[in-house]
Amino acid sequence: METLDARGLSCPEPVVMMRQALFEKPTAARMIVDAVAARENVTRYAKSQGYDVAVTEGDGEWTLDVTRA
Repeated sequence: METLDARGLSCPEPVVMMRQALFEKPTAARMIVDAVAARENVTRYAKSQGYDVAVTEGDGEWTLDVTRA
């Protein structure tokens, strides 16, 4: 699974990146973010599209593993 690096990006860029990734490979995607707003917005978007989201925190960053529910 490819990891999308959205560190340093402000919304809506991370959401747009996740949308594109799920369009290209609709089964799963992984993204690293460093902003609370990006974590919340990407999670909200993925769940609204029927995906499960597992969030792992470390060193002020979050890894979002998005998988088809």
